[in-house]
Amino acid sequence: MRSLTLSVVFVVLAWLAGCAGNKPETADVQPVTIGFSLLAAGRPVHCGAMFGPLGHDQKRVWLHDARFYVQDVALIDETGRQVPLRLSLNEWQNAQVALLDFEDGTGHCSGGTPGTNTTVVGTVPAGHYTGLVFTVGVPEALNHTSTELQGPPLDLAAMGWSWQVGRKFAKIEVDPEGGVTRADGSKAATWYLHLGSTGCTGNPVTGETVSCPHGNRVLLRMKGFEPSKKVVTLDLATLFQGSQLSRDEGGAVGCMSGPDDPECVAVLEHLGVPRESGALSAFRAQPKP
Repeated sequence: MRSLTLSVVFVVLAWLAGCAGNKPETADVQPVTIGFSLLAAGRPVHCGAMFGPLGHDQKRVWLHDARFYVQDVALIDETGRQVPLRLSLNEWQNAQVALLDFEDGTGHCSGGTPGTNTTVVGTVPAGHYTGLVFTVGVPEALNHTSTELQGPPLDLAAMGWSWQVGRKFAKIEVDPEGGVTRADGSKAATWYLHLGSTGCTGNPVTGETVSCPHGNRVLLRMKGFEPSKKVVTLDLATLFQGSQLSRDEGGAVGCMSGPDDPECVAVLEHLGVPRESGALSAFRAQPKP
C-alpha cells in the first residue's frame, strides 16, 4: 500500500512539474488580429450602395463581389526579421491560407454569401512588431485542388476556376451605372477582375505536376504596421485608376488575368503584377478608424 501511495505522489508531482513547464510557452505567445477594409477614395464600400465615381471614365458603380485569399502572413520585428503568423483554425482560414470576404449577398452582391470576414487571426511569439508581410494568393500545393474535396476556406466553387488553373486569388467585381459595352456593341452588367495563375499546363487529376508561367501572386510588405493601430486597406479608386469600366475592348469582360487582355494592364499594375511596374499599390496600411 505504501508503495502504491508513493507512486501516486510521484505521478502527481510529475504532472504538476509538466504544467509548470508549459506556463512559459503560453506566456511567450501573443494573439494577433490583422484587420482589412474595402474602401473607395477613403470611404467604406458596401453591397447595395452606389459609390464612386471610379475609373478613367469616372463611372458610379455598385459592388458585385469582393473576396481575396492571403497566404504567408508574417509580422516584422524591430530587427527586420519576418516572424510567421500561426493562423488560427476557423471557417475562414486553415493553417496556410485565409479568405477575406467583403460581400454579404445583398443588393448587387446577390450571388454571394451572407457571411463576411475582415480579419486574419493567429499567434506569434511575444514581442514588438513594426511591419507586415503577406501574399495575395493560395499556396501552390493547395491551389490546384478540387473545391469539393477541400475544407474551408478553399471549398468555395465561386473562388475556383479549375483544377489545372486553380483558385481565383482575388475576385473584385463592380456593376457600372449603364453597364459595360463590349467591342462588338453588346452589353454586360458587370466588370470582372479575377486574379489567378494563367498559362498553366499539367493535369493534377492524373497526378501531373502543374506549371504556371504567370503565377500572379501579389507580395506585399508594409513598414510601420502595428496590428493594434493599423489595418490593411484595398482602395478600389486606386485599383481601377486608368481602367474604362463602361467599355471592354476584347476577351472576357474586364480582366481575367490574361497577359494579352487590354483590360488587365492597368489593374494588374495597381495590384503589383509585375512587381517592377512601380505603380501605386491599391493595398496600403492605414490607421484604424
